Formats: sequence, C-alpha cells, structure tokens
Amino acid sequence: MAENHLIIFVKNPIAGQVKTRIARTVGNERAVQVYRHLLQHTQNITQGLPYHKIVYYGDFINPSDGWDGYGKRLQKGDDLGQRMLNAFREQISEGSPGDRIVIIGSDCLDITSDHIQLAFDALTVADVVIGPATDGGYYLLGMKQLFPFLFENMPWSQPELRQLTELAILQNSLTFELLAELTDIDEWEDYERAIKQ
Repeated sequence: MAENHLIIFVKNPIAGQVKTRIARTVGNERAVQVYRHLLQHTQNITQGLPYHKIVYYGDFINPSDGWDGYGKRLQKGDDLGQRMLNAFREQISEGSPGDRIVIIGSDCLDITSDHIQLAFDALTVADVVIGPATDGGYYLLGMKQLFPFLFENMPWSQPELRQLTELAILQNSLTFELLAELTDIDEWEDYERAIKQ
C-alpha cells in the first residue's frame, strides 16, 4: 500500500547560524527567537498528520528538541539542491512504488496542515506539486518518483527558482499542480507582517 512521506528540513536554533538576514536587522539572539517560533509552528502543523514524517537536520541531530515521533536524519550534499535530492532519494529507496513524498522547510508561518494534505492529494493527478513562495522560490515540493533534474543547476535562493522549476517540469513532459502562494520568513519585515495578521 502506498504511503505518504513528509520530509522536513530544519537547522538547530544556534545564534549566528539561523536567519542571518533577520539577524542583520535585529541581532542574532532575536533571530534565534524567530527561528524557534518557526520550528514550533512547523511542529504544531505536522504533529497530527498521519504520514511517515522525517526531520532532516542541516547540522547535527538533536535527540531532545521536541521532534518526538519523527524520524531523524542528517542532510547530505554541498548545496540545497543536492541535500533535497539526497533526502528524496533516501525516502524513495526506503519506500514502495507509488509512495508520495513531500518536502517542506521550516521558514513559513502561513503554511498549515491543510496545505500539506492538499499537496499529497495533488500527487494523485500530477507528477509534481509546488507550493510557491512570494519571493520566487517555493515552500513545498512533492513527487511520486525521483526527478533529479529538479535539483540540478537550479538558482537556489534566487527569485527565478520557481519559474525555472516549472519550465524544467514542462520540458520533461510532466505535469504539476500549484498550491496557494505563501510567504517565507527571510527578512525581519516578513516576520513583522506575519505576526500582525
């Protein structure tokens, strides 16, 4: 029976290593507080989901940080594309044919469990699902089989990422579904806007 795998990319909330763009405005300690808020939100919206959930850490695995009941792995690779590709590859190789795999980060306060459920639903009809971010990237990506070209030679953290991702999907004669556009928290102004809503 096909299973749903939810990959969650996180970092440990260490001053000077998380939300560095926010830190430029309000300092490292406040940036860590913001990131802790983002991690807590991500835990809250994913805890009750009936999926195989795996947290992939960018630095080291923390055994006692609140991600109880989640699988825990280390990200592997030199850039974000390689790390995502390797996480997808790992879950696909450990799963069964037809399993649906979705990845999210821990940078979005707008994302809800409904968005994640809609992503898995979209994969019943589309090859790829994308959760577009307002900065031109994406907050979510999902697929049923591995498409390595989605992770190779892409402009990570650049405003044309989503556009080029969609183009690559179409050039390979695949289909995709888009979720609602949401805002990642990258700058202090993003966070201020998000907590005022």
